[in-house]
Formats: sequence, C-alpha cells, structure tokens
Amino acid sequence: MKQGDLVVRKSYGGDMLFRVAAFFGGQAVLRGTDYRLLADAPYADLETVRDPDELGGTRQARIHASESLRRMSEERNKLTERATHGYQEDRRKPFFELPGKVLHLDGDVNYLKKSMQVYGQLGVPAHGMHCHESQMPQMLTRMLPLYHPDIVVITGHDGVLKQRPDIQNLSSYKNSLNFVHSVHVAREYERRLDSLVVVAGACQSHFEALMQAGSNFASSPGRIMIHALDPVYVAVRAAFTPFRETIDISDVIAHTISGRQGVGGIETMGRFRIGLPNMKVLNAPQNVNIV
Repeated sequence: MKQGDLVVRKSYGGDMLFRVAAFFGGQAVLRGTDYRLLADAPYADLETVRDPDELGGTRQARIHASESLRRMSEERNKLTERATHGYQEDRRKPFFELPGKVLHLDGDVNYLKKSMQVYGQLGVPAHGMHCHESQMPQMLTRMLPLYHPDIVVITGHDGVLKQRPDIQNLSSYKNSLNFVHSVHVAREYERRLDSLVVVAGACQSHFEALMQAGSNFASSPGRIMIHALDPVYVAVRAAFTPFRETIDISDVIAHTISGRQGVGGIETMGRFRIGLPNMKVLNAPQNVNIV
C-alpha cells in the first residue's frame, strides 16, 4: 500500500472510498474522495480498491453529484431570468451580468479542481487556492485584499476525533479550529454579513462555532458527512441571487446533497447584479439600410 492508493475501511463495511494521504505511527491518514472527511485507520483495517465503480456508495455519490450540478444550473437560470426580466423585454437595453465573485480555499486539491470546473461551467467568476487547513488563516490575510471577493468558501477535510467524543469542544475536531480562525480573518477584513458571504466547514465540522465566528453558512449541524460539492452549491446560489433579495435559506439547504443535517445558515442578501450597457452588444456589427 502506498500514498495515493484508493482504499476502504473493512471495519466500516467498505461504505466510503478514501485516498491514502500519508502514513503516521502505524496508521494511514485518509481523505474521502466524495465526502469531505478526514480519517485515520490502521493498515490492517484497509483494503485497496482497484475499481471504484464497483462500490455502491461511490456510484451513489456520483449520481448525487450529477443531480446537484443539474440543480445548480437550473437555479442559476431561474435566478438570472428573474433578475433580468425587465431588460430582456426591452431590446434597447443591452445588459451585462455580474455574478458574485468567489474566493475558494480548499484543503483538497482534487476537490478544488472539481469545484473550479463547476464554477467555470456555470459562469461564476472564481479564484481557487489549495492549501492545508492550518494555513488558511494566513492565506486569507493575503488573498482577501488581493481579490476582493463577494463570497469566500473555506473548506477541505474535517472530522470528529474518536478519542474525544465531546462534540461541543473544538479540540475534538481535526480541522474545525482552523476553519474558525479562518472565518475570524474574513470577518476582520469585512464585518458586514451581506458584503462578504462566508461559507465554511467540511464533514462533521463544529457548526455552532463556525456560525458564532461569523459564517453566513456552515457545516455540519448534525455532525454528518457532507458532499464535496455542497459548499460550492451554496456559493453558486449566493453568486446568482439578486443583491436586493435574501438567499432562500430553506431552499438552498434542501437542495444540497447532505441537506439540513449537513448545512445551515442565516438570512443573507444575494450578490448578483446587472449593468448597462453591454459593450459587446453595442459594438457588434449592425445591419443598416442606406437609402
């Protein structure tokens, strides 16, 4: 067995697919391939997987991801159509769209790539950074003034430590404290909740602490696994909800893969705007009849 191998834990019935991230003291450090869970297990508990598609859980996770992407696209179209309705009816007003800008920090390079692909497919202006969760506060201190985002996503891997079952104690989590420190940095940069939308957390993260630190949306109220694309879904909804409207919290949460046990939040205004004129339309060749 080597770093990068795909494995399952026999003691859990092989319910979730992991990638071996490192080896430490007779244990393998594992990162979920579909869910944002950080775990560890003894070598003897691991079984190498050659064909991930043979695992029912992996197939189901991919189906959920495909469905989530479809919903994101549908909601994007509905929101933009509503926001631009008056301008679409009057062709003399060629408009342009300004979705909210996203700064996405991710502790998993593979999840970051997937997230950036989704932002690109849906037309969300986004800048992604991969760094270890412990480095995120310092990274945000540099990146926030540089990119001036409307939405910041702070995510990666997390989990509750087996030997510390007190879920109210931040020391019982693998990365929740790092996420909390990162949210503090974001709120020091911009305290107004509607000026910078903060989406924070991963699997089993300390939801209450993240919200108290200043998140608009966070995981995980039920201390459950959240899908890799759940933070992205929330960010996309924030990016395309008109700035005069409140993001529909119940609808957003209900349409994430993990649902209300996985994601929660507070009332927040959207970050989508339209503008005039659209220079591409104005400068396009015109059909002119000369008499």
